[in-house]
Amino acid sequence: MRRRLLALSAALAGMTLSVTASAAAAEPPPYYLALGDSLARGIQPDRNGLLVDTNQGYVDDLYAFYRSRRPELRLVKLGCSRETTGTMITGGVCVYPLRSQLAQAVQFLQTHRVALVTLTIGADNVLQCLNPTGFDPDCVAAGIGAAGIDLPLILATLRTAAGPNVPIVAMNYYDPFLGLWRLGPEGQAFAIDSLKVTQVLNSVLEGTFGAFQIPFADVAQAFRTTDFRNIPLLDLPINVFLALSWTWIGIPPPRGPDVHPNAIGYAVIAGAFVKTIAAN
Repeated sequence: MRRRLLALSAALAGMTLSVTASAAAAEPPPYYLALGDSLARGIQPDRNGLLVDTNQGYVDDLYAFYRSRRPELRLVKLGCSRETTGTMITGGVCVYPLRSQLAQAVQFLQTHRVALVTLTIGADNVLQCLNPTGFDPDCVAAGIGAAGIDLPLILATLRTAAGPNVPIVAMNYYDPFLGLWRLGPEGQAFAIDSLKVTQVLNSVLEGTFGAFQIPFADVAQAFRTTDFRNIPLLDLPINVFLALSWTWIGIPPPRGPDVHPNAIGYAVIAGAFVKTIAAN
């Protein structure tokens, strides 16, 4: 895996093979294939509160970064808003010619020259279990349990379709509900419960990524998700301040509160991916 990511970094930094002009012209273009949930589509709320695709997601930022070094690189987004690990396998949320996102990804990998795959999946397994009035422990347990069962199948299927030399890079999650801390004791209690859920989910994701030798962008660390040190002038913990600064969770209706990153938050996620690719 380390050799694959070093090769990707070198290629996307602009290194070229010594080939003839005719051979280069005949070579199919390389693709960046983005898979997963709403974060893989750059979803953000518009001024009316509707969730829409944007070109300000982490995928778009990564694509712009690497395309500036390799202009022939192309981007394909197959992500699906509200996709869980289960629906990624079976379909049922978004419409794909081959029914599911995973099946569509497999076909694409088998028929195109792919230079990079990114994957963001798992948060929607538990997001439906949380709301500002509390969370359903049984729902959370079922969602995380399903992720532990589904994710190995997803990763094994992608690796088989991509072959051994195509880098696949995943990510863990930040916790947007930390922003509810500023609502007082009830908000703080919910933020703490939410963080526990995020930590358990991330532990399952990270353990599975490790088992399949899939490096992951440490988005939780980039958002300082567990850092409760206080910022004196603001009287807010660092993790709460960043959740409020980098997501829509603290924005009033109709645009918020919403769990998705804003443009700055997506850029932070992209930076975590670049850091992981460079390190591996």
